[in-house]
Amino acid sequence: MEDCANNSSKEAMTEGLVGLLRPAVEEVDERVKAVRQSQMELRTHIDALAEDLKKIQEQQQVQIELDGYVKKLNNARRRVMLVNNILQNAQERLGKLHYQVSKETARRKALLDPPSPGPPQ
Repeated sequence: MEDCANNSSKEAMTEGLVGLLRPAVEEVDERVKAVRQSQMELRTHIDALAEDLKKIQEQQQVQIELDGYVKKLNNARRRVMLVNNILQNAQERLGKLHYQVSKETARRKALLDPPSPGPPQ
């Protein structure tokens, strides 16, 4: 009887933890997706700006030294790509965590739900 009560309280605690974690994991996952999208857009804009600066430099009669600015843009692009890789890794880990939480929830639910009786014979 005591084991049943312990199992029931452990299952209730697990269900509560899973219930708390699932929304947080889903929210973080959505925010990571949004940040990654923003990072990709930023990288595209940086690339376009660097290309525009190169064109301006080529068209100028009086040479304006833009190499320093192009170098800074390339460094910014590299940092954006690094952050994007970090976010991608975090999103993959969140996806795995989300999968494990869902799997554990389904397993717990299957244990808690009594099997349905089959059709009468």
